[in-house]
Amino acid sequence: MRVFLRRTASLLVSAVIASFVVFAFLSVLPGDPAEVVLGTNAGTQELAALRHSFGTDRPLVVQYADWAQGLLHGDFGISYISHDPIGPRISDRLGVTCWLALGGMAVAVLFALPAGVLAAAWHRRPAGALLSAVSQAGIAVPAFLAGILLVYVFAVRAGALPAGGYTPLAEDPAAWARQLVLPCLSLGLVQGAVLTRYVRSAVLTVLHQDFLRTARAKGRRQWPALWRHGLPNAAVPVLTVLGLQLSTVLVGAVVVERVFVIPGLGDLLLQSVADRDLLVVQGVVIVLVVAVLVVNVVTDLLYHLLDPRLRSR
Repeated sequence: MRVFLRRTASLLVSAVIASFVVFAFLSVLPGDPAEVVLGTNAGTQELAALRHSFGTDRPLVVQYADWAQGLLHGDFGISYISHDPIGPRISDRLGVTCWLALGGMAVAVLFALPAGVLAAAWHRRPAGALLSAVSQAGIAVPAFLAGILLVYVFAVRAGALPAGGYTPLAEDPAAWARQLVLPCLSLGLVQGAVLTRYVRSAVLTVLHQDFLRTARAKGRRQWPALWRHGLPNAAVPVLTVLGLQLSTVLVGAVVVERVFVIPGLGDLLLQSVADRDLLVVQGVVIVLVVAVLVVNVVTDLLYHLLDPRLRSR
């Protein structure tokens, strides 16, 4: 409970600092939302009236205080362009991005755990060297390029899966699942290649530990000894990478959503940047930042559940 309270307090402080940094950086960007809405030929009085309506003519400290107070109540403000509430737009897109990120991480874990363990156990065999080479090659492939290659193979050539689009789960579960296969693969295979290297390194370290040699000396075979004693000790460093990768997947989904025309947070973010709709940009960025902070806190708490030595400190 003490660890939970400390990590929660750290999360709140980090979120406050992050909100200030996000607001400060976006405030100094060139451009005026009023000019974007009215055009460059608008008169001075019209621009002044619209700036007053948006609240952008007030001091930055007041603007930040109002925005931060709204965030505490779940109010992200009103869009400069569409004049719609920003909160519902973000919540709708967040669900799409979460499905994509979770699916990508599921693919990464299902690929990386067996591949990494086998690469470590067979590190002196040709099969282990081949697994290491494949994972090393996968690290060099960007997610968007993997997505384009998957579309070409499975959608264009084979015609087995759709090349893009998104159908809500409630409307058609089968179409929803088919449309998420390629985006999740493009995210998961690249991240799985990275994770494979860390799993291999962690398991190799465990293989040379005294407790595993003792288990083998007592008559346990390699795989039962590795499963019973090795993998739990290798889980803590792998969990660190998993937390970092989940944060990377959340941010990396921005590009993949554009490749597969998925209406997630990434699509909303890029569209808002192009429209100079800074309030929407601020809302999306702060949601992504808080999501990353929450993932880090949850990962830290899982350390204490997996490693009893941390709970005794």
